[in-house]
Amino acid sequence: MDLLLKIWRQKNSTEKGGVQNYRIKNIEPDMSFLEMLDVLNQQLINEGDDPIAFDHDCREGICGSCSLVINGAPHGPDKGTTTCQLHMRKFKSGDTIYIEPFRSSSFPVIKDLVVDRSAFDRIQQAGGYVSINTSGNTVDANATPIPKPDADEAFKSAACIGCGACVAACKNSSAMLFVGAKVSQYAHLPQGKVERKERVINMVEQMDKEGFGSCTNTGACEAHCPKDISLDNIMRLNQEYLKSKIL
Repeated sequence: MDLLLKIWRQKNSTEKGGVQNYRIKNIEPDMSFLEMLDVLNQQLINEGDDPIAFDHDCREGICGSCSLVINGAPHGPDKGTTTCQLHMRKFKSGDTIYIEPFRSSSFPVIKDLVVDRSAFDRIQQAGGYVSINTSGNTVDANATPIPKPDADEAFKSAACIGCGACVAACKNSSAMLFVGAKVSQYAHLPQGKVERKERVINMVEQMDKEGFGSCTNTGACEAHCPKDISLDNIMRLNQEYLKSKIL
């Protein structure tokens, strides 16, 4: 496959960036998208140019650090897939591919395609934990009866990998789906009841402090989420927040 890549380049968060064109040849359809970028970077290094900075870690669709906007879609054209699990067979030889970082003022660009998503870490630290110590005591933890429907819902919410695709897809850069998932995974479990009130209030307040926008229920976050996190989590977040403020 021969491709024209239009890639966002930016030296740091303070300098102005722009799109640069790169032609790449002989790309195998079974390569992953990140392997294609590896080939491009090796080509740039051989030519004495600065390689393109992009985030990656597990390359197994688990960590979410590979987040890119590809042809206008967070993680690219394949539904329910992270960038590292997107394969080049989704494109055709001769295609032009636009590659950009996630766009949000709360995710400032560090360099090229790498953005600072530590805002999510701070939201998680504000309340995404339980005080019950189950370390080394898992037998007792497993002895707590939990209805299967509650356990299933908790697992569905916990599938969120915190990649930020919901923010990148939202016209308001809202983080409600991420926060909703993190609140929901504890709301269904008895271990999460202790901090229930403080958790949702603290996490929502931190979300607002980080500058994320409001949710207008357009559903773009769910449509582009690589783990298919449901909008039901936003509804549950609103319920938990109202209960905590009223009671």
